[in-house]
Amino acid sequence: MNNIPDNANMLFSFVNMKLRDEFESLDELCMSLDIEKEWLTEKLASAGFLYNEDLNKFW
Repeated sequence: MNNIPDNANMLFSFVNMKLRDEFESLDELCMSLDIEKEWLTEKLASAGFLYNEDLNKFW
């Protein structure tokens, strides 16, 4: 998928960097990168990372 990391830990870092530097919301990031929000949140949740909408980041 669009040159995004498949490894959950790398994906966590990549997504949080994008959310911090480029996107104001997870929906905006997913739309821009053409990825399914459900896939992304499930992939990161499987590694223990949950999205916090108020902080606009996974942890």
